[in-house]
This record gives sequence, C-alpha cells and structure tokens, in this order.
Amino acid sequence: MFNGVVRTYWNHMDLIRPAFLLFSLNLLDALLTIIWVRNGVADEANLVMAKFLAMGDTAFLAAKLAIGIFAATVFVIGSEKPLAKYGLSLALAVYMGLIGIHVVTGISAMGFLSYAELDQLQQIGLAAAIGFLT
Repeated sequence: MFNGVVRTYWNHMDLIRPAFLLFSLNLLDALLTIIWVRNGVADEANLVMAKFLAMGDTAFLAAKLAIGIFAATVFVIGSEKPLAKYGLSLALAVYMGLIGIHVVTGISAMGFLSYAELDQLQQIGLAAAIGFLT
C-alpha cells in the first residue's frame, strides 16, 4: 500500500513544473493584458474577460488567476491520465503563442514595428496556421 502512495505522489510530481509554468504564463498574460489595455495599446479579445476588465483590474486579475489555478490543479490531479499530459502541452503551446503576441504588441507599441511590418507578420502567421491545419 505504501508503494502505491509513493507512486501516486511521483505521478503527480511529473506535471507540477509544467502546471506551474502554465500558471506563470497565465499570470504574465493577465498583467500584460492590463498594461496594454490601460495604455490604449490593445483591447481584450475575450469578451467574458473584457467584462471582468471593465469591472476593474482586481476583478480581472482575480478571475484570470482563479482560472489559472483551477486549470493547473486539474492537470496535476489528473496527471496519471495521458489526456492531462496532452492537454497541458496544448495549453502551454497556446499560452506561449499568446506571450508571443504580447511581445509583438509591446514592440509595436514602442514604435519598433511599422504597420507594413505588422501586416507582414500577420501574413506569415496566417500562412503558418494554414500550413499547420492542412
């Protein structure tokens, strides 16, 4: 019986670091979103989260962190299932893409990218997405 407890503990440990990374990316996404929106650089694309943002930064941050904590907890608890590993990998890929968008937004806001260059980046992104889907 003790061996089963130890094995279960180690199975949960396998996804703790990636789940923490997911939560950290979630927090970074929330903070950068607040900065970009409050400075007029961007709008919140998610309509539900935009409602929270309209209520204030604290409400938005609380909702965003609650979602992040819930997601990370579900992935760690379900770490014995292959679906949890695939789901966590997909979530990390999505969040890394979002952070990439934040980086491009920041570079653009600082004036380092022109509209023509942003359009080129968008075309490259669309071509990559279409190539990935086909």
